[in-house]
Amino acid sequence: MAQQAYSQVVRTPIGDMANALQDLLSRRVTAYIAGVKDTKTVGRWASGEVTEIRALGVERRLRTAYAISQLLLEVDSARTVKAWFVSMNPYLGDETPAEAIREGREKEAMAAARAFVANG
Repeated sequence: MAQQAYSQVVRTPIGDMANALQDLLSRRVTAYIAGVKDTKTVGRWASGEVTEIRALGVERRLRTAYAISQLLLEVDSARTVKAWFVSMNPYLGDETPAEAIREGREKEAMAAARAFVANG
């Protein structure tokens, strides 16, 4: 990821990321990726009711999904990006990127996103 895009992701508030991801992927998929059981949690992040995530892994997964979504949206439509997150991916051993991120394989998911962008 380019330095400017990285800086944007680091500076983006939790609420903005959650809002963007629930709009793009759905609240259910966003909760799944982040590893939270209740979809209402995503809604609380998105509304600004909750502004901090205490679990480091949850925030890391959310930020990774957001970073990947922003990278992919630079080159493709929202519909394609959503499909990318929930479709089997050959770069991830035919798991979905959503599963890989949820399982803590953020680097692999980012590499798969970069490969997707590079292969147009």
